[in-house]
Amino acid sequence: MKKSMNVANKKNSVNLPIEKRVREMQIFYIEDIESTLYTLSEEESKHCIRVMRMAVGDELFVTDGRGTLCRCHIVEANAKGCVVALDERMLHYGQHNFRLHIAVAPTKNSARMEWFVEKAVEMGVDEITPIVCAHSERQTIKTERLEKVAISAMKQSLKAYKPIINPPTPVDELLRMPFDGQRFIAYCDGDLRTPLHEAYIPKSNALILIGPEGDFSDKEVQTALHEGFVPVTLGAYRLRTETAAMAATAFLNLLNN
Repeated sequence: MKKSMNVANKKNSVNLPIEKRVREMQIFYIEDIESTLYTLSEEESKHCIRVMRMAVGDELFVTDGRGTLCRCHIVEANAKGCVVALDERMLHYGQHNFRLHIAVAPTKNSARMEWFVEKAVEMGVDEITPIVCAHSERQTIKTERLEKVAISAMKQSLKAYKPIINPPTPVDELLRMPFDGQRFIAYCDGDLRTPLHEAYIPKSNALILIGPEGDFSDKEVQTALHEGFVPVTLGAYRLRTETAAMAATAFLNLLNN
């Protein structure tokens, strides 16, 4: 019954626009999709064959997380190495016209940082940098785990772009890095701050710094201002680190859409 349902779905969707076909299918992740025949990883293969009960001939989509989306069909339904063949390749699928880089201090509870990464990918973020600050509650973080969370969120939200997740970086180092776009620092106190939605120019690239629960130190704020960062506020209420990072992501995506 499952096989016949998959075949029926494939027949019914064949004439739909590609955006609608993607919404009705599963997306799987492959790091390199430059050829015409791909083998899914064992984890992806198990999900495809054992969980989704897909079979030879069934249609699915694969992405490399760098904007390439391929429509494929299964040629070997192996739960340890499912082989799929290319039918159509799309470049820059779902690309937006601005880049968003969120630099955020890792939270003491790693699950909160994972929550932010998951939701930010769903909303649309291009780069995430954990920053080490004077008041940081956590100095290290498992970026490999964040990569897995990002890949899962990318597939779940039917995207073809996975954000770059950088290793933990000292905030002073990041402040001095070049960036082609607007740069903001969000912190709790200060009279110079402007609401982010008023300071940001839509369609512009943006780098937004979000500090730890203890906020940025005075020295870090002054260094940021000296380097040309614009001080901004995310509203009247004090937000948790991961909530502030998510609010900034949501603001910019709302302003650009």
